[in-house]
Amino acid sequence: MDESASYVIGLGLKDALQICAPTLDPTDYPRLAERYRFHFLTTNQKTELLLFVGVREMLQELRDQGYFLAVATGKSRVGLNRALDESRLMSMFDSTRCADETFSKSHPAMLHELTRELGQDCGRTLMIGDTTHDLQMAINAGVAGVGVAYGAHPADSLTVLELRFCADSVATLAGWLREHA
Repeated sequence: MDESASYVIGLGLKDALQICAPTLDPTDYPRLAERYRFHFLTTNQKTELLLFVGVREMLQELRDQGYFLAVATGKSRVGLNRALDESRLMSMFDSTRCADETFSKSHPAMLHELTRELGQDCGRTLMIGDTTHDLQMAINAGVAGVGVAYGAHPADSLTVLELRFCADSVATLAGWLREHA
């Protein structure tokens, strides 16, 4: 169960349900999704969102160097805004795209929309992701991908994809970005 739960991290809720509840009638998805959102968004139990050590500094360094930063996520708009607000990262990102606003990963739409919005082309874009869904989206969009093996999916599932690099820590990722960005 843990493996299937971690596999759907990064997907939109509909896509996650298709994988985790394959016998569920698709006409029941909206009702289940509504209950999930209700419990996730209205719970009084506050869970602290912790960043990996060094993430805030790495993002600030990239911003200071003039790079555009964006988020492409399987979260809903409400969920992403909540997470960015709780982690005090809202102002770090130039643009964001959520699964309830466009096609879910691994469809390339999120990355295509973000690059257009930021006036960039796919050849100058780098997708950093911790799931195979992230990196397959990068491939589908014609964008370079870098894997981070300290997140949701293990390194061996990431490295079989076309990656520029696979980092085992934030420090390793930051060092690679300094050399290659």
